[in-house]
Parts: sequence; C-alpha cells; structure tokens
Amino acid sequence: MTCGICEAKVKSSLLMLPNVTEVEVSKVNQTATISMDKHIALSTFQNALDKKYSITAIEYNEAAEEAQNWFSTYKPILIIFAYVTTISIIAGTHQNQFHWMQAMNIFMAGFFLTFSFFKMLDLKGFAESYSMYDIVAKKLKAWGFIYAFIELGLGIAYATNFQPLITNIVTLVVMTISIIGVLQSVLNKRKIQCACLGAVFNLPMSTVTIIEDALMIAMSGIMLITML
Repeated sequence: MTCGICEAKVKSSLLMLPNVTEVEVSKVNQTATISMDKHIALSTFQNALDKKYSITAIEYNEAAEEAQNWFSTYKPILIIFAYVTTISIIAGTHQNQFHWMQAMNIFMAGFFLTFSFFKMLDLKGFAESYSMYDIVAKKLKAWGFIYAFIELGLGIAYATNFQPLITNIVTLVVMTISIIGVLQSVLNKRKIQCACLGAVFNLPMSTVTIIEDALMIAMSGIMLITML
C-alpha cells in the first residue's frame, strides 16, 4: 500500500467478507489486523483483494486453524456422538463380552431420542430449516413437524425393543429419504443450515450430516439382515 486510497480499498475489501467484524489497516506498517466471528482461510482474504496486493500471516498455521474451527462448529454433535457411543458400549458389555446388536440398539435409541429432543425445542424452526433441503418437506411442509415425532417414536421403540423388524424397516426408509436431500445440498455446495439438531445450533450442511444419516441407514440395515 502506497497511499491513503490504497489503505481504504484494502480495508473496505476485507470488511465486505462475511464474518469479518473489524479491520485496521496501516500503510506505514504494511499490516492489516482483522477480527472475525469464526476462522476464515487466508486464501479467502487474498481473493478479496486486488491482485497487486498479497497477504500473509505471521506465525499462522492454516491447517491448525481450520481443524480448530471445524471442531468448534461441530462440537455439539461430536459431544452427543461421544456420549451416546459410550453409553452404548457400556450397555452392550456383559460378563466381559460385547454384544453388538444390543449396543447398536441402544445407540439408535440414544441417537433418535437426543436429536428429537433438540428438534422439539423449536419445532417450527426445525420444520422451516428442514423444508430447505428435504425432498419430502419441500413439497409437504407438515412433514417437518411429523418427522420430529417419528424420530421420537423410533427412539422409544429402540429403547423398549418394540417390534424390532418394523422399527428397523421404518428407520431404513425414513433415513434413506432424508439422506437424498442432504446429498443434493452437499454436492451442489449449498450453504444452508443443517436441521439435524433443530434450530438450536447453527450447524452447516456438510459431509458430517451425510455420515450421520448413513450410519443410521447402515445400522438399521445390519440389524434387519440379522433378523431375516
């Protein structure tokens, strides 16, 4: 930067980026101090600037920053996954033997009960978010409301071992339908909110959502195979 105009251009270009809250630019020191709500890749800043400017960072680890941001973003779902997995392992262990079917049953119960709980906190907000990408909810707005209660019902069914065959068939069908909209959104790189934890947490739609749905499909499929 060689003048006040350059300084102003750099500052305005950086401020226009989403999640940037404050920018202080100095042509004397050739520096820019940027405050942001969450991590933004250095390449994003570079792309926002005119080609004659280059931006670097002192003592900056891009990979570490991205990993930290990823963990911060998905912390709620990671904690839930850890809790449910731990309880499932404990419940599936008897007399030094691990019973996979029982552990998976408990995992499914914990998964559906926990996720339905967060959806129930703001049922309307969940339904609105869900209709943004789910193939059924897009056409039938009421499906978002119904889906939350289906998850609750499945959670209770797995917890009480009620009609395992029917429960797993319903799970396989419902989660397969759900993953279609998720796949479409992720592949099309749509930046929308994932409704897996309702409207309580602002989780972005990503491969994490695909893994979550695929895990439920795989588990219900495995349990069905063992029953047939």
